[in-house]
Amino acid sequence: QVQLVESGGGVVQAGGSLRLSCVASGRISGIFVMGWFRQAPGKQRELVATITSGGITNYGDSVKGRFTVSRDNAKNTVYLQMNSLKPEDTAVYLCNVPLGQSYWGRGTQVTVSS
Repeated sequence: QVQLVESGGGVVQAGGSLRLSCVASGRISGIFVMGWFRQAPGKQRELVATITSGGITNYGDSVKGRFTVSRDNAKNTVYLQMNSLKPEDTAVYLCNVPLGQSYWGRGTQVTVSS
């Protein structure tokens, strides 16, 4: 089992920034990819960003150029730096680790006011 705990969400005005963190624990040996997804009310869950243990990143089209994913392998932690936030970025942000099965955290709420 892998446990994922997110933190760093909150309420911010449009144009502001937030930094999310996700710490993995449990049977974490062999984790290759860590990522962030988000889900807004009434919408499908969408990819935000992923990063491999070697630092290769992938971003959803809607966040390219504004969000940056990074990772500290020694701390089993993945980060999401979110800049130039827009109201449409409002969602629950969920940490994900695919490792045999897909593990998810409980999520952290990000609310961007206009």
